[in-house]
Amino acid sequence: MSLEVRDIAGAPVVIGGGIAGLMTALHLAPEPVVLLTNAPLGTGACSELAQGGLAASLGGDDGPDFHLCDTIAAGDGLCDEATVRRVVRAAPEAIRTIQRFGVAFDQHPDRALRLGLEAAHSRRRIVHAAGDATGRELVRVLIAAVRRTASITTIENVEVRRLVVQDGSVIAVVAAGRAGALALPTRRAVLATGGVGGLFCDTTNPAGSWGHGLALAAWAGAELADLEFIQFHPTALDGPRRPMPLVSEAVRGEGAVLIDERGERFLADTPGGELAPRDVVARAIWHQLAVGRRVFLDARQSLGPRFGKRFPGIAELCRSAGVDPATDPIPVRPAAHYHMGGVAVDSAGRSSIEGLWACGEVACTGLHGANRLASNSLTEAAVTASWVAESVAGTSYTRRPRRCSTFVPPRPDASAVRPIVSAALGIIRDGEAMREAVATLLPIAADNVAASGPALVSLMIAVAALGREESRGAHCRSDFPLHDADARPSRLTLHSAMRAAAALDCRATIRST
Repeated sequence: MSLEVRDIAGAPVVIGGGIAGLMTALHLAPEPVVLLTNAPLGTGACSELAQGGLAASLGGDDGPDFHLCDTIAAGDGLCDEATVRRVVRAAPEAIRTIQRFGVAFDQHPDRALRLGLEAAHSRRRIVHAAGDATGRELVRVLIAAVRRTASITTIENVEVRRLVVQDGSVIAVVAAGRAGALALPTRRAVLATGGVGGLFCDTTNPAGSWGHGLALAAWAGAELADLEFIQFHPTALDGPRRPMPLVSEAVRGEGAVLIDERGERFLADTPGGELAPRDVVARAIWHQLAVGRRVFLDARQSLGPRFGKRFPGIAELCRSAGVDPATDPIPVRPAAHYHMGGVAVDSAGRSSIEGLWACGEVACTGLHGANRLASNSLTEAAVTASWVAESVAGTSYTRRPRRCSTFVPPRPDASAVRPIVSAALGIIRDGEAMREAVATLLPIAADNVAASGPALVSLMIAVAALGREESRGAHCRSDFPLHDADARPSRLTLHSAMRAAAALDCRATIRST
């Protein structure tokens, strides 16, 4: 494939068109910046599907210290407290910044922000837009702001295939689209590519959210962190549609309860009940499903005929599945939803590779620990985008020659790895299944085929999960059900993961003979 080298005069390149990428580009203005998206702006990003809101201590009975305590408690020992403190203190101003871009958050008649309650929050602190369409509204408004900003050059429908690194530093971004391949020489690249839910059969994420940014970072040599921690949202609408429609946690925040097919509320004796941390609720539902029961979210008493007004988008999704949430319990099951792990970054979003930053779900900042507190994800993206932009803008660069030679790998396709990942890396894990997955994924990851990128990301997650011989937060192992005494983050690079996988595969071969 021929490679067009496009001169962008050393401008930074932001990869991803969700909230993290859009806000990073906007914060970089008026410095020229190139924004790359693998689909038309406004399509294909997880951000657009977000029904929940942004968490910030805006209520009269709230404060950053309460938000900090709730975040750390949910994170099950792995949050970086300094990062959490910095984010929760910046969150209220981030909300005001988003309002200045033009987002109209839901308000009471007196114009005070309407604050929602979600799982594991001790206060009402979730701001929403258009009821249950927060992500869609944020993306719509931010895209309009990007379109109005002359310093942002948007290149749509191109997929980044490699980051070119020389002497430990990014020198170019290589992408491919319908018109062919192009190389953008740059010393500053920002990954804002989202999560890994597309590696699973049951997910609330678009199929394209398979960990693309993690693969790019790994191939570039960057360090990745806490990859084993994948959050399964407890209440996806149970049906054939993929991605699975989300039934927001805010519905439980308004009093809806979880019941089995006999109408029994099985979380009644669990601390926090339906508003326990997500990992607790997801496992409880998984256990019900594992013994052949069905699970429903029952909002008939708490919301009843008010459901459609409070959650119009969810009501429509339910009706399209033949369910009237005002009069019927909603069938639900857990689905892969959010990745707490990601590219290891510092307080400015810098990775271990010079010239490479990460922002949003693709980054591991230490905010979420082992289990993300509800609605902290959009908050993290909004807050850290400004820090990343400041760091990128403050980094000097030297223009490189326009010549850039690299191969362009095939277009990635995760379909072959989804059954492997779903079987081995779900809500409850065990060493034997994960070792078998590693043995299957290793030759695919080492090849140069469409499944290689998704297989590499899956392999690294499996290696990290095997290395964590305990249960903590969203990582639950049936063969290691207890916490270790000391919480420790995990770190991997491509080379260390491949060495570990090869050693595991060797031991598996020896046992089989």
